[in-house]
Amino acid sequence: MAVFRETVPRDLPGKMMEINWSLVLLLGLLGVAGVAMLYSLAGAEWNPWAVRHALRLGVGFTGMLIVAMFPPRFWIGAAYPIYFGALLLLVLVEFAGVTINGAQRWIDLGPLRLQPSEVMKVALVLALARFYHDLPSDKVTSLSGLIPPMMIIGAPAALIIGQPDLGTTLLLMATGLAVIFMAGLSWWFILIVGGLGLMGVIGVAVVGLENILAEYQMDRVRAFTNPDFDPLGINYHPNQAVITLGSGGMTGKGYLEGTQSKLGFLPEMQTDYIFTALGEEFGFVGGVSVLAINALIMAQGVAIAVSCKSPFLRLLTMGLITTYALYVFINIGMVSRLMPVVGVPLPLISYGGTVVLSILVAFGLILGAHIHRNAEPPRGVGLFG
Repeated sequence: MAVFRETVPRDLPGKMMEINWSLVLLLGLLGVAGVAMLYSLAGAEWNPWAVRHALRLGVGFTGMLIVAMFPPRFWIGAAYPIYFGALLLLVLVEFAGVTINGAQRWIDLGPLRLQPSEVMKVALVLALARFYHDLPSDKVTSLSGLIPPMMIIGAPAALIIGQPDLGTTLLLMATGLAVIFMAGLSWWFILIVGGLGLMGVIGVAVVGLENILAEYQMDRVRAFTNPDFDPLGINYHPNQAVITLGSGGMTGKGYLEGTQSKLGFLPEMQTDYIFTALGEEFGFVGGVSVLAINALIMAQGVAIAVSCKSPFLRLLTMGLITTYALYVFINIGMVSRLMPVVGVPLPLISYGGTVVLSILVAFGLILGAHIHRNAEPPRGVGLFG
């Protein structure tokens, strides 16, 4: 019988001492920046965004520390129930979801609109990490090691693309494939998949994107490739974002002194385009500072993953950090016109409910991996350990 070895403190004070407080501080800096920017964008008013964002951050950081206290054995046991629970919520969106701006992605819970696709981003990584934790290493590249994880990825992706939410679907698939790769996928398989992907690109070029994508998705591609296409319609947001970002110069116009946002030229300024508002007020220096904090957070996450003895904790941490990195790269790439618009927020800075809480739960799992980095839980752990 496998023996559960865990050379970490089992008491609460001992675990609190083991928390990576430098990572908590970096996350806190982003949260403070988000509250400050939302306060500025509302015209130096706490309502309607800053106070709610601050409250959600308070709840989220508390939850993050609570999540970090649970041993990996618990999360291994809970991984599949959490995944299927998130999948059930995605199905529920199809029947009882709230529609906003033409997209049906939320479940109304009164004080909070729950977005199940954000919950699934954490649940997916948990399920894949559990699967590969139980799978013998020589089975990773076999059909039994590839078909189940592809089904784990494909089921929520099929539901989310129908909401429609192409950005989240692509992010979910990219994260899932990254976890499969990090689980030890052989290079021959990667080359085969890469070859098939290249054939797919050639096929798209022959058939034409307009015969594959929906019209609104095709318009986003046209807007990305041609800034002059529909400047008062589909291209209005991206063009105004670039203008706002560039107007900050090197050091910005000063805190509370942004004009593009306050005069109504920057749509969705509190969510997807908040980085451009930050660039307007704090300039290139402020933007680079946010990028530097995010780079340090990612580096901390990778370092934690490398230090973990358990395959489950390594894959869990790397998968969650990959998700976080994709959030950052896609959002900043989108607002700076390096990528098409896909509607991905900037973590902890953009205003939001479910996304803030799900990101902080993810970092609770990462902090827990750091605390329990020497744990080596056995395979085949039952429900909730």
